[in-house]
Formats: sequence, structure tokens, C-alpha cells
Amino acid sequence: MTEEPLRIGVLGAARIAELSIAGPARATGHRLVAVAARDRSRAEAFAAEHDVERVLDSYADVVEDPAVEVVYNPLANGLHAPWNLAALAAGKHVLTEKPSASNAEEAVEVRDAVAKAGKVFMEGFHYLFHPVTRRLHELLESGELGELRHVETTMVMPAPPDTDPRWSLPLAGGALMDLGCYSLHAQRMLAPWAGGTPRLVAARGGERVPPGGMRGNPGAAGVDEWLDADLEFPGGATGSARCHMAHDGWEMSCRIVGSHGEATAVNFVQPHLDDRVRVRTASGERVEMLGRRSSYTYQLEAFAAHLRRGAPLRLDADDALATMRLIDDCYRSAGLPLRPRTVLPAPA
Repeated sequence: MTEEPLRIGVLGAARIAELSIAGPARATGHRLVAVAARDRSRAEAFAAEHDVERVLDSYADVVEDPAVEVVYNPLANGLHAPWNLAALAAGKHVLTEKPSASNAEEAVEVRDAVAKAGKVFMEGFHYLFHPVTRRLHELLESGELGELRHVETTMVMPAPPDTDPRWSLPLAGGALMDLGCYSLHAQRMLAPWAGGTPRLVAARGGERVPPGGMRGNPGAAGVDEWLDADLEFPGGATGSARCHMAHDGWEMSCRIVGSHGEATAVNFVQPHLDDRVRVRTASGERVEMLGRRSSYTYQLEAFAAHLRRGAPLRLDADDALATMRLIDDCYRSAGLPLRPRTVLPAPA
């Protein structure tokens, strides 16, 4: 690497951080300079496995560390906004897992804090940087699919354990927060070929009621197990965004239907597992293989290119706010509660 590597501080030692930041940093030569977790032994194990330079005692220590240039935040959803705000207040750039906040009110606060700090903020919709998604957009841009008529995004997975924080309302859990945000965001990114961004027409959802009731996770009341949203674009195209977090199997697909044909990314969120794009037009059918290099690696490269060279970056705090507003609209339409804000305890 000829450019100065990013100096990244990691909040927590969750499994997602191995795929989303540790592997990409190793592949691209960026430095993981600090990590902290609620359980120091977990942070020490993470640091030993992934060559993190130092283990610190708390998230606050990571945020305040002068050696840290970028804070990566993969904590539970309800802890995204509070620690994003803390990192911005400390003068750090922020790469946060999605969604960036628990609700639109918090997302406004983050957007305003970004403007005040003058720092780079990006929500980790990594799929957008992979050739699989870029190819879907190229097929629309080239005209091969014709005018956009309909898009279907499906995000379903088997249920996590009942005690998983993704089933916790206080921690801003739910199928839409964990999975459906991808479905909605992917549709929002089709605005250039749809006359603008989509609006919500209607949403339906169902609450999580695990076997035996809520004993495993009392905070699960009001948390969506599934949610379906109907969208409409200004140009007349329609959208269907579906998510389910207690499904029989896995599916993370994006199907785009145009006036001249259609294309489906079989797994647009995890292209490192399946990089196929199926294209069908009057000329016939074909399958394109776009490569299984991690979308998180492409994301980190794009983030670094913006910080080091000023390269364009499609994701920012305004985009995160727009997605969060659409999420809140879905919850209201489905008759489900908005996710509550999390207030961090004051320093001792």
C-alpha cells in the first residue's frame, strides 16, 4: 500500500466484525489499532486472532484514543447512534453498521453531528460496492432491460436464538432493522432509473412470539418477525421489499424487471457466497459470475479512497437518514412501534 493506511478502532468483538472489518483490513493493508469489548477477554482473543495492536478497557477509550482515526461500530442496533455521536464528538470518522440509528429522530441528530464535526460518516451497506450490484445498475443504465417496471428484494433467514439482541425492542431489533433495511436501501438506490426515490404505499408485519412466549427475551414484545412493504417510484415502477427473520431457509435476492427483460442477483448481500446474476431478455438467458471477493473489502477500499484521495462516496449521513425515515414509515404503516432511542449512562 502506497497510501497511509487507515487507523481503525473497533467497538466490540462481535462475530460480524471478523467478516466486516478484520478480514478486509488484512486484505487491504489497513491497521486495526484498538479494540474494546464488554468482556475484555473477548477483546483480547479478537485482537490476538486479527492482529489488533492494542486492547483498551472500554468503548469510550477507543473513541477517545488519539491513535484512532476511524471508528468502526458493529454494536447492537440500539447502540449505533449513541456511539456514532460519541465518535463524531471526539473528531473521528465513522463507519457504522446498518441501520445507523434506532429511528429517524436519532438519525437527524447523527446527520447534524456529522455536519458539525466535518467528518466522514458512512453506513455500511457494503453490497452497493460489489460488482454484483454494480452490474444490476449497469444493465439498467445500458438500456438492455428497458424501462424499470418492478423490483423485488427478498431478505429471509432462519431464526436466531430467542435471547439474541436482534429480538430485543430496547436494542432496536427486528426483521426490518436487521434484514429489511437492505431491501429498502437497494430499492432506494434505483432512483436514477426510476424517476426518483420510492415512497411507501403500504406495509404489513407480524410480531415475534417464540415458542413458550416471551420468557427467553422479555424485550421481544413489539419486535417484527417479518415485514413486507409495497413501494412506488415516481416514474411508475413498483417495488416489493420483503424480510423475514424466522424463515425456513436463506434468501437474499434482488430481482429487477424492465420493459425488455429482467435480471436477478441471487445473493446480492452475500456475493462472496453466490455471485450469480441471471439475465433474461428476448435474446435469451445467461448467467454472469461477478466474483466472490468480499463486498466488505470493496466497501473498505471505497471508504479509504474517499478519505485519502477524495474519491466519490455514495453513502453519507443524509442517505442514512432517508433510509431510517423509510423504515419508520414501514413500522407506522404496519402498526408496529418505532424502535426506542438508547441513552448511554453518564461517565462516572
